[in-house]
Amino acid sequence: MTHGTALIVGAGKGLSASLARRLAAEGFHVALMARNVDKLTALVRETSARTYPGDARDPAAIETIFERVERELGPLELVVFNAGERYRGPIEELAPEKVLDAYRTTAFAGFLAAQAAAKRMLKQGRGSIFFTGATASVKALPQSVPFSMAKFALRALAQSLARELAPKNIHVVHFVLDGGLASSWAKPTETGPADRWLDPDAVAQAYLDAHRQHRSAWSWEIELRPWVETF
Repeated sequence: MTHGTALIVGAGKGLSASLARRLAAEGFHVALMARNVDKLTALVRETSARTYPGDARDPAAIETIFERVERELGPLELVVFNAGERYRGPIEELAPEKVLDAYRTTAFAGFLAAQAAAKRMLKQGRGSIFFTGATASVKALPQSVPFSMAKFALRALAQSLARELAPKNIHVVHFVLDGGLASSWAKPTETGPADRWLDPDAVAQAYLDAHRQHRSAWSWEIELRPWVETF
């Protein structure tokens, strides 16, 4: 049984890979957009997902890929924006062009993906648009100005869209991942419980559960953190 088409924008290892596996197992057609799709070869073999190379910061590329995905795989039921760029440093040392580039990748590209998704979902009368946030979405840390600026903006985008689109049967959710993903942060030699980090498979399940929420009880924001995380 097919549950429609899901597109992950900014696909890579970790959460994106877990999402692709989970969605494919549930019968979704899975599309993966990334600037470098060569890194996704093993994942494609495992999930039968299709890859779409392109720069999510480019309006023309976004529009072209959304059109191709719908034409080749069918109407979009779920779009997950998972792109981001971590550029950090002391304020006096930040390069303005790199700050702008980080903003375009983490926030402006989110707007482009959301706009392309919304135009299509409004016509079909349904769909889900999800954004992957971080601790920096709600708590700006020292020497993290570029990342925090962009993540705050992405959260504002999600909040505004949730209020605008929910009455039109489009579910918008911003996920605050308040902790490090095991796929990126866990080390083989470290001590302590293995679940001190966010399990990307568990996070992927939370995304799927949110997509399946009954619309009488929708969430617009969901925080996920390991049980040992302080907040």
